[in-house]
Amino acid sequence: MEEDAFPKKVKLALSLILIVGALAFYWAWGIAYNSWNIFDGTNMGVYSIVVIMLAFGILGLFLVRAKN
Repeated sequence: MEEDAFPKKVKLALSLILIVGALAFYWAWGIAYNSWNIFDGTNMGVYSIVVIMLAFGILGLFLVRAKN
């Protein structure tokens, strides 16, 4: 049982780091460049990075929970 608990905790931590990192990146970018409009095409690269980080973080959370 001990062998399975450690990788699960690592996967959970990495997923949470991705989610928090995406939100922090979006927040920092918005403050630095005053760009909070998600429909503005000039910041599409930033939003694509945030969406990918959030998607992988949420997917990781679902996979950690599904392996029970």
